[in-house]
Amino acid sequence: MRGLAELVFPPKCVLCGQLLEAGEVDLCRSCRVNGPAWQDRREKLPFLDSRTSVWHYEGAARGSILRFKFHNKRHYAHSFARLLAMALTRQERTYDLVTWVPISFRRRLCRGYDQGQLLARAVGQELQIPVARCLKKVRHNRPQSGIQGDAQRRANVLGAYRAVEPARFAGKRVLLLDDVITTGATISECAKVLKIAGAGEVHGGSVAAANNKKSISR
Repeated sequence: MRGLAELVFPPKCVLCGQLLEAGEVDLCRSCRVNGPAWQDRREKLPFLDSRTSVWHYEGAARGSILRFKFHNKRHYAHSFARLLAMALTRQERTYDLVTWVPISFRRRLCRGYDQGQLLARAVGQELQIPVARCLKKVRHNRPQSGIQGDAQRRANVLGAYRAVEPARFAGKRVLLLDDVITTGATISECAKVLKIAGAGEVHGGSVAAANNKKSISR
């Protein structure tokens, strides 16, 4: 069945969209070598014990995230998960469960899916770690992409998230995932909520992250 599907819908590179050749998985050889690899490992974010990303949020990586997020490329979640799982494994840390930064009910209704949830499920499968919904978005705030300034972005997400069933992650090492991190206001707010609710450690992961503050999103 998979072979037939690949004949009808041949696999493409999730970055550049080029048809993959034999032996290539998720990325073409050029993008695997020349993709905008994330390297800002020393940059800390509030309330996160560590953070890991695959790419800088620019160029083809930005385009790929936007297709995943806004153009129904749900299947990208599996490719992103394999790449992110490899990046996380290189950090040699262990996690007890995986969760994600949720979108609002209104945004999910419009989009038809929560891209963070798709990513978390796929990463959990790759790392063989349980996946749990630990956060709920309780306020439909403005998109972060339309807000300038770190203080304004932090204010925009303040109180927007609530912990769900804290007993399931109390004292545990939580891997908190999002599709993209820019200033870090959103994922830091979510990490704060988890720690206040009893999480032992919160480690952040994303497919892409802004190179300093050049990109715009959340």
